[in-house]
Amino acid sequence: MNTDKIVKKAIETISKTAISLMPKSYFTSDENANKYMLTGDKKFSDKAGNCYTCGFGKAVLTPDDIASGRYFIAGYDSNHPAKGVIDDIYSRAVYIDDNTGRGGVVMCAVDAVGISRKDINDIRKLVIESNKIPNLKSINICATHSHASIDTQGLWGEKIYKSGRDEAFMTELKKRTAFAIISAYESRKDGKLYLASKETEDFQFDCRTPDTYDCTFTRLRFEPTDKSGCIYLINFASHAELMGDKITEISADFPAYMIKEIEEKNPGANAVFCNGAIGGMISAKEIKKIYRNEIDCVAYTKSFGKMLGELSNSLDGETELEPIINISSAPVKIKAQNFVLILARLLKVLNNDIARCEKRSVAAIHTEVGYLELGNGDVGIYLIPGELFPELYNGEFLSAEESGTGKAADYKVLSKMGGAKHHFVIGLCNDELGYIIPDNDFVLNERMPYINKGVDKFDRSHYEETNSTGRETARTLLESMDKLISSVK
Repeated sequence: MNTDKIVKKAIETISKTAISLMPKSYFTSDENANKYMLTGDKKFSDKAGNCYTCGFGKAVLTPDDIASGRYFIAGYDSNHPAKGVIDDIYSRAVYIDDNTGRGGVVMCAVDAVGISRKDINDIRKLVIESNKIPNLKSINICATHSHASIDTQGLWGEKIYKSGRDEAFMTELKKRTAFAIISAYESRKDGKLYLASKETEDFQFDCRTPDTYDCTFTRLRFEPTDKSGCIYLINFASHAELMGDKITEISADFPAYMIKEIEEKNPGANAVFCNGAIGGMISAKEIKKIYRNEIDCVAYTKSFGKMLGELSNSLDGETELEPIINISSAPVKIKAQNFVLILARLLKVLNNDIARCEKRSVAAIHTEVGYLELGNGDVGIYLIPGELFPELYNGEFLSAEESGTGKAADYKVLSKMGGAKHHFVIGLCNDELGYIIPDNDFVLNERMPYINKGVDKFDRSHYEETNSTGRETARTLLESMDKLISSVK
């Protein structure tokens, strides 16, 4: 047996043995894992209210002692301490209600590479137990996926076996995010909600076959009746990684400069950015130059964000949405086939809530899916707990002849669910499971699976599999979403 196989076998054995020997208290029961997940509407309704009510709140997350060396930048190499600030990181929240009496909904975005569902449930707990938002039916928190923000997951610490999370920072992040959510409710006003979108050209680059992405830029705009500042919710699919791997100061990456452009050109406005289906490495057009450190990354980040802000400001042909909000969420358990991630969880590098499967040596991760509709079937939003490969949304899979496994994909994709006129994905929403990959192009390194990247028969790299929970994740999530939507419509 060669060295690679010995290492692989040792890690697998350690992981399985640890799962088997861990006491019951180490695992999270279904009841505790889902205690603070508000499930939303049992059945969707076409009853409209007399108007929308919306509010916005935000909180700065940047620590005062950012240059102390305590905080690690997440998204590239480990042991990358922050030395300063380019732009502040925030939590930004929107509260929205249709005034039908069925309850309000929170959508919140945090400038972070990813947030575990356990941390999100801690934020939900703070909001719910504050008793400051009555009749709240759903709280949803996504990460913008900035690769220049502070490590919120634990994977980028000083050592591979040591978490990079600063727990004092995480406690403050949760408090401040809860504050932003409550502030959104307290600042609410009546008004109208509008949809606008545009198919973009020459903004994105796909780093992995198939060359497919969701190029739609979507803007939801709330206009208060009193004509005070509007609230914008923007959706676009691109990795927020434009500051590059040499950056030493924290940043919210391009979303910060998109939001700045929107807010500066629209007096009194506030904006929130929610990322989309970015798996398969959907990034900005010049990402290869950034990877090779051939351009001024800070300047490019600011320029790219400004261009997206200008695009938002230029959109016309808005559609007014009826005051109808339907939302439902469901818990899901994902079998953790990636034994490296489970070992990281057992070492408390990660902090996901986990459960045992039927086999005592196999663990599953507690997560969730959600589906939100606005208007009378006008807008459908798929809330996905990770970095979804866009073909799982749009159906543009590699054929059997082109795929890494030699097999065809046979999924019911998200765009075929729900039936809304306009739809999109909010990724990294209510969890971060890593890459969500179609099983027909899921290729592992034969000798060191989930440790070294695989290479298929076409000599294509399969790096993303090392940062996934496993081959079955995509199917489990899509089937769970289809079941959820079918149950409420």
